[in-house]
Amino acid sequence: MSRFNGKTVVITGASSGIGEACARKFVSEGARVVLAARSKEPLDRLAVELGGAVTEAVPTDISDVAQCKHLLQQAVSRFGSVDILVNNAGHNVRGDFEHLPLEEMLQILAVNIRAPMVLTRLALPTMRSQGSGSVVNVASLAGRFPLDEEATYSATKFALRIFSFAVAEEILDSGIRISVVSPGPVDTGFITDPSVIDEVPPIVFAQPMSTADEIADLVLDSAADGARERSKPAFSAKLATLGYLAPGLRKVLMPLMNRKGAREKKKYLERNRG
Repeated sequence: MSRFNGKTVVITGASSGIGEACARKFVSEGARVVLAARSKEPLDRLAVELGGAVTEAVPTDISDVAQCKHLLQQAVSRFGSVDILVNNAGHNVRGDFEHLPLEEMLQILAVNIRAPMVLTRLALPTMRSQGSGSVVNVASLAGRFPLDEEATYSATKFALRIFSFAVAEEILDSGIRISVVSPGPVDTGFITDPSVIDEVPPIVFAQPMSTADEIADLVLDSAADGARERSKPAFSAKLATLGYLAPGLRKVLMPLMNRKGAREKKKYLERNRG
C-alpha cells in the first residue's frame, strides 16, 4: 500500500521506539518524513537509512515553543507542506507525587501535553490553507486509569485525549482530522530499558505488551482514516475504562493486577537478564 504518497509527515520522538517505527512505515508508504527528537545523532542515522531525499532530521526540544515553530517551518521549507503531525514524544518520571522533583513534574507537563497543544495550534493554519490534514496524538491507557506513582503522567495523557476530542469537534468541517492512539504497555525503552524497569509498577506488566510496530500501525491507520481513537490491547482498554468509571471496581482490580504484574515482571526480568 502507498496511502501517503507525496504527503509530508512530522513525527516527534522519532529517534526510537514508536516514533522510529512510524517513520519507517510512513516512508515505506510513500511519505516524506520530518524527524524530530532532542538527540541529533540517532536522528541523522535514521534519516540516512531511510533516504535523504524523503527525510529531514530536525533536532528539537519540543518543550521550547521557538523550536516547535522552527520544526514546522523546516517541514514547509523542505517539502512544501505539513500534511500529518504525529505527536508521539513522551516523558515520564515515576514515584510518589509528593516527592516528585518540581522540575521533573514541569518537564512531564511540557513534553506530554503542552508541546502537542503548541504543535497542533501551529500546524492547523497550514493544514487549513491546504484544505486537509491529520493530527495523531499518541496518548496512553494510563490516561483512562489512574496509576499510582504516575499521577502527572496519567494526568497529561488524560488531558491529551480530551484536548484531541474537543479540537476535533471544533474543526469538524475543515477537512482536518484529529485522532488519538491509546496504547497500553509497549516493549520500548520507555518501560523495559534496564535503567528504568525497576521503577515500573508491577501493574504495567499485568497487561499484554505491544510492540512499537503494532502501535505504529495504529498511528498510520488513524492518519489514513481519521478515526477518533484506536487502543491496544482492546481488552485492557475496556478494563481501564471500567476501572475509571467504577472506582469500587478499581479497588478490587488493583490488588489482583498488581499480583499478576509482579509475577510477569519477574518472568520478564529473568528472561532478559538471565
